Amino acid sequence: MCVTCGCSDDANPTFTHLAAHTAAAALTHSHVLADGQVITHSHPQETRQQTHEHHHPSSHAALETAPPPRHPERKQSLQSTALEINVLAKNDLIAAQNRGWFEGCNVLALNLVSSPGAGKTTLLTRTISDLQDRLQFSVIEGDQATAHDAERIRATGCGVVQVNTGTGCHLEAAMIQRGIHSLNPAANSVLMIENVGNLVCPALFDLGERAKVAILSVTEGDDKPIKYPHMFRASSLMLLNKVDLLPYVNFDVDRCIAYARQVNPDIEVFLVSATSGEGLDHWYGWLLETVAAP
Repeated sequence: MCVTCGCSDDANPTFTHLAAHTAAAALTHSHVLADGQVITHSHPQETRQQTHEHHHPSSHAALETAPPPRHPERKQSLQSTALEINVLAKNDLIAAQNRGWFEGCNVLALNLVSSPGAGKTTLLTRTISDLQDRLQFSVIEGDQATAHDAERIRATGCGVVQVNTGTGCHLEAAMIQRGIHSLNPAANSVLMIENVGNLVCPALFDLGERAKVAILSVTEGDDKPIKYPHMFRASSLMLLNKVDLLPYVNFDVDRCIAYARQVNPDIEVFLVSATSGEGLDHWYGWLLETVAAP
């Protein structure tokens, strides 16, 4: 659950190992009662066309039987803060378990993060195709809906599990744990985790990965690193993608890199094009060195 953005832990994410069947998603919504209490619940997707019939405490009755709280906004804020702390603590515990499993099996887990459309999937499929003779890959693919990207990844011959988060805007450690159990990555292999396209919430959630890799395309603003500093501060590497389009867009590469190093002086930066292949040798070299590192 992400208290900051409002996505719910009742979103019921679905997992699809593409050789297996697809679980049913759920529809989730919330109601705010007269006293400020928030009630969230879900209905199975197949009931979408059915009449929405359920009962909540009457707002009129609530007003008649209970006085309004003196500071309802303060009460809700304190509850939200406590809930966020509990959610992150639970996530971090599972992330630590994931990290121990990765280390025990010598699996390099990388968390690929970006805005939607930055080219994560194209870069990922190109990387797998180019390095599959040297490295063994598996992928956990995160999207709110559809298995389109997972199908593209499966076409490379790589094992992949699709995680559809529904209303969720990021992957969480528990989702990765389930994905690991389904994929069972081989020892001495690479697990690529393609997170939901979002430069905000994925920065908050440790998945147990060795490193976050931020992918930024030149079709976006060159000020993204300082507009979304938490993500670039949390990332070990920034891949500036689609550099083959630089002649056609207004993007200042030097300014972008300076902004990235302003928020994270240690971040490495490679200019790449998943389409033309420009700069991919640097990315591949980093990947191979990271695999070899203890």
